[in-house]
Amino acid sequence: MALKALIFDVDGTLADTERDGHRIAFNRAFADFGLDWNWSIDLYHDLLEVAGGKERIQHYVKTYDVKTFGAKSPETDLKAFAAQLHAAKTGHYQTLVKEGLIPLRPGVQRLIQEAKDAGLRLAIATTSQFENVIALLETTLAPDSPNWFEVIAAGDIVPQKKPAPDIYLYALEQLNLEPEDCIAIEDSYPGLQAALQANLKTVITMNDYTCRHDFSGAALVVDQLGEPDQPCSLISGSVDKFSYLSLKTLQAI
Repeated sequence: MALKALIFDVDGTLADTERDGHRIAFNRAFADFGLDWNWSIDLYHDLLEVAGGKERIQHYVKTYDVKTFGAKSPETDLKAFAAQLHAAKTGHYQTLVKEGLIPLRPGVQRLIQEAKDAGLRLAIATTSQFENVIALLETTLAPDSPNWFEVIAAGDIVPQKKPAPDIYLYALEQLNLEPEDCIAIEDSYPGLQAALQANLKTVITMNDYTCRHDFSGAALVVDQLGEPDQPCSLISGSVDKFSYLSLKTLQAI
């Protein structure tokens, strides 16, 4: 069947938002709340095993036996505390994005524009908050770019986050398409598992945080999407040789 739509993950796929965006925003929110926590690059790598920012905060408190909570303590209601802390973090993240400090990864804008020009439908399926997605798109693509995506499935719109398939199943339902009509573009093992459970062929564009993940089952794995003057490296996948990921390559998968 002909390819009809591309469904993009956001964090780590469209941009390296995790290390240089979300992690920094979390640390700034911790300072706002009088917490002595600091999520280093290495620690955040481990914490990314948990999908969702609020869930990540709760996991950190429980797993790392955090005892110093500062002026505002989560001891009475950890879930409510995590939500408050995450709201503050979201504000800091959007500031970082709007300051232009988080550029798109190589090939992302090119591929989105190529798909748009060819009449393919575009969607997003992410655990990131909706407002974070909008801020990233408007700043890095174009002010009207959120309208390029027919579906933006984000945040808590579904009960379970990746690696559960819920967000992809929701996107497919909203698009009114079958899995074989679409390709998912992801960066991580949890994202791959979510897409595969929704029966989607999946392309992986690795990053520094996910380069050691198990990508068994992916149709294609590259180190980046690439540009004509900035070739990507093919890690795995049975396709004809290419120097950057184009719509033609995706249609051949």
